[in-house]
Amino acid sequence: MSSIPEFTMRELLEAGVHFGHKTRRWNPRMQAFIHGEKDGVHIINLQKTVPMLHTALKKIHEVVSKNGRVIFVGTKPAAAEIIAESAKRSGQHYINQRWLGGILTNWQTVGNSIRKLRRSTEILEAGGAGLTKKEKLELSREVARLERSIGGIKDIGGLPDLLVVIDTNKEDLAIAEAKKLGIPVIAVVDTNCDPTAIDFPIPG
Repeated sequence: MSSIPEFTMRELLEAGVHFGHKTRRWNPRMQAFIHGEKDGVHIINLQKTVPMLHTALKKIHEVVSKNGRVIFVGTKPAAAEIIAESAKRSGQHYINQRWLGGILTNWQTVGNSIRKLRRSTEILEAGGAGLTKKEKLELSREVARLERSIGGIKDIGGLPDLLVVIDTNKEDLAIAEAKKLGIPVIAVVDTNCDPTAIDFPIPG
């Protein structure tokens, strides 16, 4: 079984994890994690981040070692590619385009869409026998649309055991659905975010 990844404070500094948002856009609930400010930007206290990141990694390790399912959520254009790559590399699942309301709370409907995506993909991969050129085109458009919205969770086989979120303000819908179902949430929280709704916040 793989061990929990190691990291150093220097690596976090080099990655710029300590840079928060502009001071005027801060959330006072993040006060405990702010070290100070520089040039109008809040600086995050990495001495607080380090143990919290370690706790979050331990949680992921615990879930995955029991064959649990994890969904990585990051729909910001800057994060989309990294989210998909990281999830695929770790054999997990992701949403990186748009969180469609009900992905967790209306799982039955999502399950139907996943089945539809799989069936349609099989038909196209088999050459679309019996379909007209127009039907084939329509089907491939439908597959592309479904692939964008739920392609990252098509192999999940059920509700996740954990959500890993990149931007809590942008992904508030995903977090609210997870809360409703009691699915724990790990999230990177910037200085303009509210950490109180997150089970395992990582200031960064």
